[in-house]
Amino acid sequence: MDEAREIAGDLPRGAGHSQTPNDSLDLYRQLDLMNRILDSIHNGIMITDAEGYITYFNKPYGEFLGLDPITQIGKHCTEVIENSRMHIVAQTGEPEINHSHLIKGRRMVVQRIPIRKDGKVIAVFGQVMFKNVQDVGKLAKKLSLLESKVEHYEQELINLRSTRHTLESIIGESEAIQALKNEASRAAATQFPVLITGESGTGKELFAQGIHHASPRRIYPFVRINCAAIPKDLLESELFGYEKGAFTGARSNGKPGKFELAKSGTVLLDEIGDLPLSMQPKLLRVLEDKEFERVGGTTLIRSDFRLIAATNQNLDEMLAERRFRKDLYYRLNVIPLHIPPLRARREDILPLARHYLKQIEADASLPEITMEEEVENILYHYLWPGNIRELFNVLERVVSSLEGDRIRFSDLPFHLYRGQKKFSKASAISIRDAHAGAEKEAILRALKIARYNKSRAASILGIHRTHLYKKIKQYKITFSDDREPPV
Repeated sequence: MDEAREIAGDLPRGAGHSQTPNDSLDLYRQLDLMNRILDSIHNGIMITDAEGYITYFNKPYGEFLGLDPITQIGKHCTEVIENSRMHIVAQTGEPEINHSHLIKGRRMVVQRIPIRKDGKVIAVFGQVMFKNVQDVGKLAKKLSLLESKVEHYEQELINLRSTRHTLESIIGESEAIQALKNEASRAAATQFPVLITGESGTGKELFAQGIHHASPRRIYPFVRINCAAIPKDLLESELFGYEKGAFTGARSNGKPGKFELAKSGTVLLDEIGDLPLSMQPKLLRVLEDKEFERVGGTTLIRSDFRLIAATNQNLDEMLAERRFRKDLYYRLNVIPLHIPPLRARREDILPLARHYLKQIEADASLPEITMEEEVENILYHYLWPGNIRELFNVLERVVSSLEGDRIRFSDLPFHLYRGQKKFSKASAISIRDAHAGAEKEAILRALKIARYNKSRAASILGIHRTHLYKKIKQYKITFSDDREPPV
């Protein structure tokens, strides 16, 4: 095919098949293949030499313009295509990508690309990308729709895999919590390990989930591992997985470990202080290399995950006692976050209480529940040794036995206000009288809940039964004949 041979530039334009040397047979076959490929492309293609003369014209372009492709070979591009700029691109050497081109009254989108050899333009490749500018709009709409679908499916994936809590959902008005949320947000933008410390019940996992959700890894798994809850002899297989037949009772097809499941996501090692010493160097190696082998396996598995560790123990003391490795501690403690206990940020107590009441209302389909000022004051002054977890537990217990939609002083467990010097801002009576009144109210409430069974009432109050007898006598609590409290 003469036109295919002319594309190479090595053969004179118009040379016949009989003039093809034997040593050029392979080149001819390659050119023939290229010619067939270009003819199979849906869009129009034209190639010119450095002066603008056509050396190739594919069949789809000829069919579109109503021209014989072969007879266009050798003509100047301006003779064949109106408004052609192929020769100009050959002179300037500047490509023209996605330019508008008017042919037969129709706007098209074309591109003209100079082809260089030894720094000089030897040809220009032209292609009609869209035979109608309107096709661009249609494609843009399709791309926009696809983009929307991708965003939708990505959000669905986030919802399916994602954590329940975000940094925005963490409740707290104190400066300490606001500063901590800012630190966590900055940590989410990095890939460094995070060590979260704080007493039990302060919300360490909430912050870990919030960091994961705010990070680029949020569409990937969040895997939580409680180091204290997994037996020591099973911990390695849980973390690294195992191959079939690795030990008695192993699954026949093996099992992937937590690190493997967390690929591209986040691993939370909760209660890291309970990690056995024997496991600590193995964990350190995984953190440094992100490579490990399954138990009973020989193949290295690579898993790119982000590590967050959490503990309520004092790791500094454990280091001094040689119960925790220094090298692992330094590897974990890159970004330290310490969550203060609830008693150290009392301004968060009432916002948390109101938030959890709304959550309990929604879960149990209850009407709005409010609290008396005395109740709020008691909650505020209580020390909360169990922190947020204890606060939520108390509210659940109170709501479960609540009569009506308002929490009153008498509804609270006695231990919340026992020993408090002041429990009501509005009260004008003496502290001694207030304390006595509170005790009496609590005893009456406990007796009512226990159906006047003294043993059960004492258990509810958290005091010994004989102590309850003394209090009943002290406050002269009497019962009607049909309500004589059973022992």
